[in-house]
Amino acid sequence: MAGGFPLGLDLWQQVYLALCILGAAWVRGYSGFGFSALVVTSAAVVTDPVPLVATLIMCEILLSLGQARGLRAQADWRRVAGMLAGATLVMPFSFALLARLGEDPARIAISATVLVMCVAMARGWSFGRNVGTAGNVVAGMVSGVANGAAVGGLPVAVFLSGQPVAAPVFRGTMIAYLTLICIIALPSLWMTGLLRGSSFVLLAVMAPLMALGLWIGGRRFIASTPCDFRRFTLSLLGILSVLGLLRSIW
Repeated sequence: MAGGFPLGLDLWQQVYLALCILGAAWVRGYSGFGFSALVVTSAAVVTDPVPLVATLIMCEILLSLGQARGLRAQADWRRVAGMLAGATLVMPFSFALLARLGEDPARIAISATVLVMCVAMARGWSFGRNVGTAGNVVAGMVSGVANGAAVGGLPVAVFLSGQPVAAPVFRGTMIAYLTLICIIALPSLWMTGLLRGSSFVLLAVMAPLMALGLWIGGRRFIASTPCDFRRFTLSLLGILSVLGLLRSIW
């Protein structure tokens, strides 16, 4: 461990990663998603992000606890159940599929699709109505496959963005869904050896930064308008998809 982060980083790398974690937590506090994708992408600049994966799964759960107030009333639990059923159905096979295709091609395909849909929605396209149970299950299946490439939240976020979902419901549904997916993933991480003692040490180091960023982002959400939230969500999805493409190509 080098002065804090148990990743053997120099001081400037620690400061850089700390700022990235703070910024990603702000985004999570405001939008309800994006934390792990932002941290993994930014961490790849200075270190191997693989040791972070298990910690980030636990971070998502911890962040959700910090956003739990009002979550039961805000989340669309019927939609969450449908997406979770679809994701759970395919996740046992997603890693085998990714092993055959390769993680980078899968991330390129997912990121490119999300980017195209963001551009389409920015130009006015939408589903026009709320999608039913079958659509939620399909969206969860796509998310379950994408989860193997650490971008499982992006298909769900773009799926919700294309429907007339109120900002509090969008945010609450994303938080609830991502939390449950992360809880399901924990046993697999433990059995594969990705979840280790150092994962908990890193979680403890990151916790104060996450708490501060989450608080600031939550206050920004309360003050935002529905138009501001939708604009931010589409911009964030676009940025994450571009970062995913760049990470895969480089």
